[in-house]
Amino acid sequence: PVTSCVYTENYFVPTSEIIAVEETELNKKQHNTGKWQKMAKPHAFTVYYVKKARNNRWRCSDVTFWCVDEHLCNQWIQALKELLEMQKSRPKQLLVYINPYGGKRQGKRIYEQKVAPLFSLASISTDVVVTEHANHAKDNLFEVNINKYDGVVCVGGDGMFSEVMHGLIGRMQKDSGIDQNNPKAPLVQCNIRIGIIPAGSTDCICYSTVGISDPVTSALHIIVGDCQPLDVSSVHHNNTFLKYYVSLLGYGFYGDILKDSEKKRWMGPMRYDYSGFKTFLSHHYYEGTISFQPAKHALGSPRDKDRCRTGCYICKKSEQQLAEQHKECGLKHEEDEEWKVIKGKFLAINAVNMSCACPRSPKGLSPAAHLADGSADLILVRKCSRFDFLRYLVRHTNQDDQFDFSFVDVHRVKSFQFTSKLSEDNESNVTDIGKKRFGQFCRDHPVCCCNISNSTWNCDGETLDSSAIEVRVHCQLMKLFARGIEENCKDEAAYSQISIEQLL
Repeated sequence: PVTSCVYTENYFVPTSEIIAVEETELNKKQHNTGKWQKMAKPHAFTVYYVKKARNNRWRCSDVTFWCVDEHLCNQWIQALKELLEMQKSRPKQLLVYINPYGGKRQGKRIYEQKVAPLFSLASISTDVVVTEHANHAKDNLFEVNINKYDGVVCVGGDGMFSEVMHGLIGRMQKDSGIDQNNPKAPLVQCNIRIGIIPAGSTDCICYSTVGISDPVTSALHIIVGDCQPLDVSSVHHNNTFLKYYVSLLGYGFYGDILKDSEKKRWMGPMRYDYSGFKTFLSHHYYEGTISFQPAKHALGSPRDKDRCRTGCYICKKSEQQLAEQHKECGLKHEEDEEWKVIKGKFLAINAVNMSCACPRSPKGLSPAAHLADGSADLILVRKCSRFDFLRYLVRHTNQDDQFDFSFVDVHRVKSFQFTSKLSEDNESNVTDIGKKRFGQFCRDHPVCCCNISNSTWNCDGETLDSSAIEVRVHCQLMKLFARGIEENCKDEAAYSQISIEQLL
């Protein structure tokens, strides 16, 4: 018989969440204490497994079993290791990029002290690259033999993830002969998963896909081989590729915050609070025109209560319906579909591919946005009073419906375009759609009498040079080492599990 060395109750752990199994060496002191005393020459092994805590936090826990029969003990070790070998989704070789400068400059320490020991425990081999300058990881991904790796891990903030994402997607398109400058080109999906170890000043993507910004939790999701498809949107100007984004593309309020905060990097993460308050007081609005195609294939709406969670039905069904439309009609038919045009004065124009939740805003900018349904939620905040705008911002921090205002419109879209009279004159047009209806930016603000020509697009925390853009959502273009946010972690952990003690 094999017995638990610590507790008498059963340990229930899904096979998919066992991290490792190791033979345990027992010293004389351990042998002479408690129940160990009753056994002559005991043999033991330790099972390391995922222990789920509150708020989607995961930890590596362990339990040790022992028996007097060495052969029997070895049999169980071998049986458990064979079970782990059957978990084919688990990575064995990873390429790791560490940004030593991001956030509070703790990326290298976090990886070496919290993540590397777990990878070693799970017998994962790693090639580690500590980045030395901007775009180091992106450039390196165009050169390495990517096929030898089961995944790419980035240690840093959202900016580091964006760099790795651009490198990986760009490499895939280059190898497949796809022209990224063509906004209508069907992009090749990336089958190599990306893992995010949060170590930056903002970790929005990690928070929205795992449920918490925690290095150990993210490392464990990588070890067990979780896979979460993710939509990626491409941004073009005048048939020239600009950027990809997976969370926020913001013009007006969030663009102005980023533009101002870039001048105050010496302040560290506090610069966002300062620039946010300053931008709120300035209360700039901009006049322009949005043209968009509704995402008719996507189930649900931005104002329903269906949150994107692990194994999301809406994402799966929406992806199937989009694939069927492409098979029947092709991409050319998409361009003939109806475009809706909205002209006005806006305080903020936000397009989000995910909820954009974070600790300060647990619901995010669009609580019902989905990670992999092939659509984005386009949020238009029209000109309003400073007090009304404050009411809107406050609702991001509570449980009230943040879209329940007369000056806020939200649409689920698969593509959209933005331009203005000023950008049409200075930068030429993006497309003929809506060309004659474009308005002009507000130059004479009644409050501060400022002379603002235009705002800046905030593309996942990076600025875009062009204000006139064309955006297209690419359904499930890439995959993460994640599983989405689990609704009830403890309840799900009790479902379809294997009892370690029953197994032994």
